[in-house]
Amino acid sequence: MNRGIFITMEGPEGAGKTTIIQMLGKALQEEGYQVLLTREPGGVPISEQIREVILNKANTAMDPRTEALLYAAARRQHLVEIVIPELERGGIVLCDRFIDSSLAYQGYARGLDIEEVYNINKFAIGDMMPDATFFFDIDPEEGLRRIQSNGDREVNRLDLEAIDFHKKVCEGYQLIINRWKDRFIIVDAGRTIEDVFEETKARLLTFLEKTEQ
Repeated sequence: MNRGIFITMEGPEGAGKTTIIQMLGKALQEEGYQVLLTREPGGVPISEQIREVILNKANTAMDPRTEALLYAAARRQHLVEIVIPELERGGIVLCDRFIDSSLAYQGYARGLDIEEVYNINKFAIGDMMPDATFFFDIDPEEGLRRIQSNGDREVNRLDLEAIDFHKKVCEGYQLIINRWKDRFIIVDAGRTIEDVFEETKARLLTFLEKTEQ
């Protein structure tokens, strides 16, 4: 059996990727694909417990290195429990955030250095990099406006950061995209959710068809 395909979804806060990933999962199942939807940090009980610590709005005293290490720990547990087994079964894994979030948020926006955070995560993930990463590009101010207007969305500790932090996150993502150009697929997330979904679905199906050839 061939190894499955690991697809990650990245973007700043409020880009809509969590909604899109749910829509994509349903669409892929209707196309006959075996697909697992998951998220970071979280996805399995241990990682979800770590998520509660990381994103708890009361934990404003958390040191940036502590934050980076917690993300890496949650990532490792998530990989070994469900991502790797699903890929070994030949399935498609759609993951809401992965290593690139740590590089952009902790490596660049927190000022820890992208390379240092990358090395921490290499210890956690080994060679398990995504086959493709969709980046949902949106102006950080617009993303935060969406969050504020969505009463159903979880508001976490990162949402409470100043706008300058979120601008740095976007700058960090651009550096990461430039480093791994061949892996990234850029989607304009400033449009309606329906338009973003239709483009993402079309580009994802094209990518999957190419990998099957």
